[in-house]
Amino acid sequence: MEDKIKYEMEFPIQVSPSLLYQYISTPSGLSEWYADNVNSRGEFYTFIWSGSEERAKLLSKKSPERIKFRWVEDEEEDFYFELRIQVDEITKDVSLMVTDFAEEDEVEEGKMLWENMISNLKSILGSV
Repeated sequence: MEDKIKYEMEFPIQVSPSLLYQYISTPSGLSEWYADNVNSRGEFYTFIWSGSEERAKLLSKKSPERIKFRWVEDEEEDFYFELRIQVDEITKDVSLMVTDFAEEDEVEEGKMLWENMISNLKSILGSV
């Protein structure tokens, strides 16, 4: 298996951190923007898109800051994806930090996918 490359992205979002946390940490919130449907059973989340389904294990969750998952297919690896809320102490600006991994030739595609999904999230939250 090829090594995956870690990449991070920052998305400024004009919304309260507590509301944003609901959208990144709950199955109903994630279903609004990340996948067509999301179910959770214990520490496992099932993400459903038209015609495909992926399972992820919840690695950590810290309210109201971040949530971190590992795809079940990457179980033996150190790959994960994390959504972290960052609030600037001075300006109080809120950003959603995304950390993910992709194979070298798929990093740009992964970034575009996140940009599209976060764009959906921003329009749902009224933060365009």
